Amino acid sequence: QVQLVESGGGSVQAGGSLRLSCAASGYTYSSYYMGWFRQAPGKERERVATISSDGSTSYAGSVKGRFTISKDNTKNTLYLQMNSLKPEDTAMYYCAADPGFSRLWLGRADYWGQGTQVTVSS
Repeated sequence: QVQLVESGGGSVQAGGSLRLSCAASGYTYSSYYMGWFRQAPGKERERVATISSDGSTSYAGSVKGRFTISKDNTKNTLYLQMNSLKPEDTAMYYCAADPGFSRLWLGRADYWGQGTQVTVSS
């Protein structure tokens, strides 16, 4: 059974940092494409960052240069380092995994975590 469990969310002031983690189990972790998505109240879910099985990454324009996605295959864990946080980064953050990149990119991944809340105050 595939499980994705996020942690690391919280409340910070603008300009602060947080690191989100997503512990994965139940599948061949290293071969899957993984990503972070977020959804703010009243808004559609948006893709934040993705990482391919070969380690290549992509970022939404709004977070490029501030957020870094990474993974540790030995720990089956995905990370999102978030620096220079802004109030507009406030959202529920979800990790997702899929064996196909296009499905992940389109937000149609097979597997999702339960989410972790990030709140940034001004």
